[in-house]
Formats: sequence, C-alpha cells, structure tokens
Amino acid sequence: MGIDFQNVIEGLMVAIQPANLLWVMIGGFLGTVVGMLPGLGPATAVAVLIPITFGMDSTSALILMAAIYYGAMYGGSRSSILLNTPGDGSAIAAAFDGYPMTKKGQAGQALTMSAIASLIGGLFAIAGFLLLAKPLASFALEFGPAEYFLLFLFTLSAIVSLSIGNMVKGFISMSIGLMLSTVGIDLQTSVYRFTFDIPQLSEGIDFLVVIIGVYAVAEVLYNYLHLDRLKPANNKVGKKGISKEQWKRSKWPIIRNGPIGFLIGVLPGAGGSIASMLSYTTERQISKHPEEFGKGAIEGVAAPESSNNAASVGAFIPLLTMGVPGSGTTAVILGAVIMLGLRPGPLLFENNPDTVWTLVNSMFIGNLFLVLLNILLVGLLVRILNTPPKILYPLILVLAFIGTYTLSYSIIDFYILVIFGLIGLAMKLLDFPIAPLILALIVGSDMEQNFRKSLVAHDNILNVITASSVTITLAVMTVLSIAYPFIVSWFKKRKAKAA
Repeated sequence: MGIDFQNVIEGLMVAIQPANLLWVMIGGFLGTVVGMLPGLGPATAVAVLIPITFGMDSTSALILMAAIYYGAMYGGSRSSILLNTPGDGSAIAAAFDGYPMTKKGQAGQALTMSAIASLIGGLFAIAGFLLLAKPLASFALEFGPAEYFLLFLFTLSAIVSLSIGNMVKGFISMSIGLMLSTVGIDLQTSVYRFTFDIPQLSEGIDFLVVIIGVYAVAEVLYNYLHLDRLKPANNKVGKKGISKEQWKRSKWPIIRNGPIGFLIGVLPGAGGSIASMLSYTTERQISKHPEEFGKGAIEGVAAPESSNNAASVGAFIPLLTMGVPGSGTTAVILGAVIMLGLRPGPLLFENNPDTVWTLVNSMFIGNLFLVLLNILLVGLLVRILNTPPKILYPLILVLAFIGTYTLSYSIIDFYILVIFGLIGLAMKLLDFPIAPLILALIVGSDMEQNFRKSLVAHDNILNVITASSVTITLAVMTVLSIAYPFIVSWFKKRKAKAA
C-alpha cells in the first residue's frame, strides 16, 4: 500500500473541482463555528448533516464530513482562548495559556498562533498519512487491552504531573474523575452502578456536560462572585502578528507535537483530547520556562493546537484502512460512509483509490483555507471581549444550557450541568486543578475495561506490565512522569544549596 503518485495527482485534480472546493469551504466554516459552541462538537455536527449527504456523491460527502471534523479542531480553541470555555474535549489544553494571554491583551496573537499551529500540525499529519498509512494501521492493530490500559495510565500520570507543587490535589481531582467514569452499566457484567435508580444515568455521565459545567458555568459563577473587582473587558486585543521571539519559542513545539498528535490519532479511541493534553504536558516538562505555563506561554497554545489537529487527520487511518473509528467523530463518519456504499478496509485503497486520495488532497486544501479563514476572523471573534460582563456571562450560560440540551435532549443533563458548575466553582476557589478530573472522566471507562480484560488474559498486574515491549515502555514512562516533578525539585534545591 505504498504511495501511488498517479493516484495522488488524480485525487488532487478531483479535489480542486469547484463542487468539491465548495464542500471543503462549507464544511470548514461549519466546523469552525460548531467547534466554538460549547457542547456542539464535530460528532454532533456530522450527525446532524448526515441526511444532507444522502443525495451527494460519496466522495463529496466524505470531503464535507472530514472538513467539518478538522474545522472543528480549529474552531474549538476560539472559545477556549477568548472565554475559557472549551468547545469540546480536545480544546481544553488551549485554555490553559490561551485565556491568560487574552487577559494580558494578547488574544489576537493567541488566535493567530492557534491557527498557524493547527495548519502545520495538519500538514504534518497529511504527510504522515501519505507515507505511513499501512505500517501505522498495522501498529495500532497490535495494541491489545494491556497496551491500551498502560497508555491511558501514562496519560493520566502525565496530566497529574502538571500540578507541580500541588500533586496531592491533582491526584484527588483525577480520582474524582475516575469515580465518575464508573457511573452507568458495567459493560462486562451489565450491573447498574451508582445510577441511584435514575434511568438517564444508565449510560453514564456525558463528559461534555461535565466540561461545560466545570469550565463555562464555573467560570461565570466565579466571575459573578468577583464582579465588583472584575476589570472591564480588555478592549486592547493587541496585534494579530506573531513576534520573532514568539515564533522562536513556538516553532519546535509545533514541529514536535504534530507527529505526536498524528500517532495518537491513529490509535482507535485515543483522540484529540489525549493528544492535546499529552503535548501540553510534554512541552511543560521539557520547557526552559515551565513556570510561565498557565500564565500565558505562547508555546502552551502552539503545542496542543498542532497536536489535536494532527490527531483528527490521523484518526482517518484506522477508519479507512481497517474500518475501525479512531474517535467519536470518525465513528459517526463510519456509519455515514457505509450507508453511502463505501466499505472501509484495506481493499478500499484498491477498489476506490480515487476516493481515498481525493480525501487526502481535500484535507490539504481545507487546512490552507481554514488558516486563512481563522486569521481573517480574529478581528471579528475578539469583539466578544468588548461585550459588557452583565451581558456576556448570561449569554455564555444560555449557550451552555443550549449546548447541553442538544447532546441528548434530556432534562437530567441540566441538573448535572448545575452540579458540576458548583463543583468547578469549588475547585477554582480551593485551587484544585480541573484538567485531571476531565481527562480521567474521558478515559476512565476504557481504562477500566482494558485493565479488566488484560488481567483476564495475563493473570496478574506484573504480567500485564511485561506483556510486550510497548507495555514496558509505557510503564517506564508512567513512573518517570510521576517522578519528574520530584527530580526537578530535588535538583533545584541542590543547585540552590550549592549557590
């Protein structure tokens, strides 16, 4: 399944046809807008638009759905940076430094860097798709329950290590997230767990509702408590252009994390949330200025944005080569693709090479279009900052409740939203990190199921850890991730004594 350059060129010719270019632009724009709205992620947008694709050519339909997907990766960071309200799970990391940059009057630069990093990450992933589709799909296919369990464990340990100087609170936050992930029907025994006889909880707690609660609602409540001390919105947004120093600090994080996001995107079920969190953690740990992270470090925006957009492209590899969705959105796309008459799998590259390579070329065109769109829209988007707080905060609450209701049209989600808004407020007031809770909730269920399956297959935890070279590597990385803050602290103290 090597590169057939003739097919690639023919795919480019099809991709630049006016109709397909139009679908790329429509999908990219819709994805950007939907990505900005709390709760309305790319999966929802694709699902809503599936009926529209029934009368379309299968290739054009796939182009439209893909453009919505990676367009949402661009858009998700808009509300994270401007309002500290992530559009979806993969945009959480952009809020860590993007929102502090907004507070410092650098919203324009943060949005521009986000768009540029997303473009470069997407281009890395497209190149990876062209070169590595078959070997990477084969590698992902070798991941069993033990490998997935240790991958999730490493991810959680990495995000907890962000809480330097506050690791106990980080572990508590993570533990709460893991406990919340057990709510619902146990997939292996069909036993109802912690549902309190509420039917709507049988499928668990939707992590998007929790995200909206602990970020959007909690942020509004926190600001209302400090409304008398709240400074007026920072009308001086600053220039859009990136300075030489900012580019110097950001270029290597972008280059490093594009491939990382792509590789994580290839793993079925991993997705942009894990990719962006891992990238942010990695950059903070290796940075020469880790103390600036969380306070408006430009590389804290660049790294996760490069990674999550690359992950969205990488997720198409298992979808197209094995028929295995690499994320929630590609699961929706898989259903639509099958209804359109395509059969994802290794034979797709032989039977429908025009579809595959047209899609890849459309991704290249779409990423170029989206970076221009998002940079041009910076001036429009930052006007949100000029909205008076007494108007802006109720508007955020309305969007939060609308976004929550559209997830499953369940009133119970409103109660969950309010509860987690109050929990998020308490965590902000008590200085508990929120990211470990969110990530633990996202991966907790899969982590538990893979842990139990791996124990059945390997008898004990030691055998699980030594099941393969991948599990051993991940176990060592987990230990190093937890030990890293302590090692750094020890070296600093030793250096201070020597000085």
